Formats: sequence, structure tokens, C-alpha cells
Amino acid sequence: MVKASSTGGVKPMTIQGRLVRERERLVGMTDEERAFRAKFLKAQILSPNEPRVVPELYAEYNNPIRRFYKYPLNQVQKYLEPKVGPSVALHLRYFAGKALLGLGIIYYTAYYFKYNGHDWTKKGGWKVTTSREAVLPGDPRYPMVSDKTKPSDYATKGFEKVTLNL
Repeated sequence: MVKASSTGGVKPMTIQGRLVRERERLVGMTDEERAFRAKFLKAQILSPNEPRVVPELYAEYNNPIRRFYKYPLNQVQKYLEPKVGPSVALHLRYFAGKALLGLGIIYYTAYYFKYNGHDWTKKGGWKVTTSREAVLPGDPRYPMVSDKTKPSDYATKGFEKVTLNL
């Protein structure tokens, strides 16, 4: 099985050669190396219309579902770009998305614990219990006895709070 490679199976190498290091350039360069370095540095300068944004490429890489859920934050980023710059707008978009996702998880968890508690009316749900408060010797409330005094106080799952409407 052949694995995909970004270099097409050829070992990657730098096109700058030994002249990438300043020390090598100071040792001495031939006229041919100087011409190559000047040509290389000139090639690294981007034209004013780069990087190019190709809308068809965006549509090709992102399926319709992904484009749908990315749309709101893309609009926020597009609105912010002229005001704060493309880099800051991209970072704000990224962290806003993560913050909204975290907030949604917190809200969902709070909702679940509030409305799906473990009580006598249903079989499932999270059982949330709290430990008794630790009361040590020297505290005026010591020894603090349990508020559960009779056997029917244990494992009631909230049944004792039921009022019958006959």
C-alpha cells in the first residue's frame, strides 16, 4: 500500500541550499551564488493581489452542511476584518466559536441536571448526592447528628415531597 506524500516520495530539501545560513554567506559567495540568492529573494515577494481567495475552492473543500454551520461566524469575521484586520478577525472568530460551543455544553449540562434528576417518577437520570458537612471538635455544633432520623428518610428519591390531590 502506497501512502500519500506531500513531496511525492522524494526527500524534501531546501531550495536555498547552504546560503540559508548567514554564516555561510559571510564565508564568501561566488557571483553565481549571489545571482541565485538575489533571484530567490525577489521570488519570495508576494504580488499585491496575493493570497488569492477562490470561492470555488472554498465550495470544493467544504460540503454544504459545513458551509451552513460556518456561515454565521464567517459573516462575523467578514464584518470585523476591515475594523481589526484579517489576523485578529480570524482569531476572534476562532475563539468566539469555541466560547459558544463551551457555553452550549454548560447550558445543556445545567438543563439536563435540572430536569432529568434521579427521583421516584423515573428509572434513569443522574443521582446527585452531597456529603454531610464536616463538624470537628471545638465547633459549637459538635457533635452534629444527621438530619435523617428514621429509616424511611433514606433512599426515598424525593417521594416524601409528594402531595396527593384527591
